[in-house]
Amino acid sequence: MYEDFHARDRWSGQPVHCLFQKLIVAISTRHADAVDLKFLAGGQPVWIALPHPAWGEYERRTGRRITDPMAIATAGHFLKTAIETGLLTGRELYSLTVEETLQHLDEVLSEAQAVPARA
Repeated sequence: MYEDFHARDRWSGQPVHCLFQKLIVAISTRHADAVDLKFLAGGQPVWIALPHPAWGEYERRTGRRITDPMAIATAGHFLKTAIETGLLTGRELYSLTVEETLQHLDEVLSEAQAVPARA
């Protein structure tokens, strides 16, 4: 759903092609308690950092675990929202809070439930 998508830039009105590239546990690369997800947005690298404590909080609230595809969709949803609302400011790294992460995840899961199953 959010591995390869288009969003319309709030300021220019131009379509921006976004493509997921990789997921990295940030403790190994920048000593952060986060999961970093890299996208190309209009050909430019954009990293979305999801705080690792969100995984534990989600499991505490729901009894379920966040999977890699769920993390990709959560970061992609944030990226699409940021592009469409003008929040994307050209930075290379955007860090979400636990609550922001869970809010985007909830929205992704709601969207997935609204999509009818293919016959």
